Amino acid sequence: MSPNIVFVVTIGVLFTVGVYLVLERSLTRILLGIVLLGNGTNLLILVAGGAAGAPPIIGVASDRPMSDPLPQALILTAIVITLGLTAFLLAMAYRSWQLHRHDEVQDDVEDRRIVRLAARDERAFEDADTESDGETLDEEAATARDEMDEGGAFDDAPSEPPPPRTDHTHREEGR
Repeated sequence: MSPNIVFVVTIGVLFTVGVYLVLERSLTRILLGIVLLGNGTNLLILVAGGAAGAPPIIGVASDRPMSDPLPQALILTAIVITLGLTAFLLAMAYRSWQLHRHDEVQDDVEDRRIVRLAARDERAFEDADTESDGETLDEEAATARDEMDEGGAFDDAPSEPPPPRTDHTHREEGR
């Protein structure tokens, strides 16, 4: 079975325009891009599901083979997810409009600082984990304790647990 060329071209156009709109700064355009990507995904799942057949209902006899119900179930799930994401983006766009009188996504200040430091080839902070103190990997491995070593890990451990401490005082309750 070969897919319908109109569906394939439509899927390509929906994905292309959707990705273009998602990369914009306006939340309204991002929202439209998400909707187009969702519809493109639904159409892709439908085309990938194969040709339509008889309804998959038990007890209904037909001479055609039954359709696979999985693509329809996946499409219903994708519709619900797209609806939730659309509602979330609409709420964000509305809130941004209330606060700033526009719906454009601003640059993050921390991102700008990191880009500036990367352009100067500097670190944002000192990281003790990545700094080398001259010890090689073999030296670190020799000093590291491994719980799987036979007897090595528990040689320093006491044979019996220490007795419980009894230095607490008994106080009379209720006073």
